[in-house]
Amino acid sequence: MSGAGARVLVAMSGGVDSSVAAARLVEQGYDVVGATMKLFCYGDEVPDRPCCSLDSINDAREVADRLGIPHYLLNLEDRFSQSVIANFVEEYGRGRTPIPCVRCNSFTKFRDLLAHADALGCESIATGHYAVARGGGLYRGRDRNKDQSYFLWGIDRAVVARMLTPVGDLTKAETRSLARRLGLVTADKPESVEICFVPDDDYVGVLERHLPAGAPALAPGPLVTAAGEVVGEHEGFARYTVGQRRGLPGGRSRPLYVLAIRPEDRAVVVGEVEELDRWEVTLAGLNWLVDPPGIGAGCEVQVRYRARPAPAVVTRIGPDGTLTLRTGQPLRAVTPGQSGVLYSTEGQVLGGGVIE
Repeated sequence: MSGAGARVLVAMSGGVDSSVAAARLVEQGYDVVGATMKLFCYGDEVPDRPCCSLDSINDAREVADRLGIPHYLLNLEDRFSQSVIANFVEEYGRGRTPIPCVRCNSFTKFRDLLAHADALGCESIATGHYAVARGGGLYRGRDRNKDQSYFLWGIDRAVVARMLTPVGDLTKAETRSLARRLGLVTADKPESVEICFVPDDDYVGVLERHLPAGAPALAPGPLVTAAGEVVGEHEGFARYTVGQRRGLPGGRSRPLYVLAIRPEDRAVVVGEVEELDRWEVTLAGLNWLVDPPGIGAGCEVQVRYRARPAPAVVTRIGPDGTLTLRTGQPLRAVTPGQSGVLYSTEGQVLGGGVIE
């Protein structure tokens, strides 16, 4: 799908990346329509948010006006609450650490954006993600420090086939430079690094508002070693994640890290850093952007956003739909609820799943 008047719906968050995505498509001759998705309402609690705030909506609208394109506001609050926030609370309640951005991309943003694109007669959709959609496949973005393909493994192949990624071949510095040249109001806007519905990064506060009183996830329990030695007490296992060091007892020759969470007895298992290493990872809830690999297939697997990918081989495909990989180097802090994303050596996203 090339320019020459083809109609495209661009998701405009009010940030610099999506603003430049829209601007580049206008320059390339597309018939561009902007849309801002309102996912969460803060009321008066947090008046100035980089995402979903009135300021961001107004910034997106101002950019659309400058580019001379129409702009729509899509209210997806109900869908977001059901698919993302409820899952976030449920996962923490089970002693897991979810990634709401993956859940949002998979079940809210792209599905609804594509539906609205069809309603508006748009052939394609576009976002400001640092990833590259090409030839029906999805690849890492050029700027490896900003690459966001890790968060996109859960979208449908049909979406990828109609997806444009105008900033995927830019670095962040180039994106800002282009925004300044075009005089976009978002050119120097700080980027959001927190979860959009978690004010001031206080995710425990979100859990306290949604979990029932006396929920085990927020109740005291033991801090124990893998050998069963009790070394302290915590105030709720939902306050911890695998690999965490902060908030654990000191006074030992070497620092302690969270190794695992056992919700069945409310225990947080701790140990030394080497005990975090794993040579195997099992994924559930799989989604494939290529034909699924078979046993013995090789790939690279990435188990955290900033983690280095590790060479891996598929060793098991379970009857329950899970997939197990054995890695050629140890994976550190493999965390249930996080994403395991499979890549080819050329950086193509093969698919992914949720870590068990």
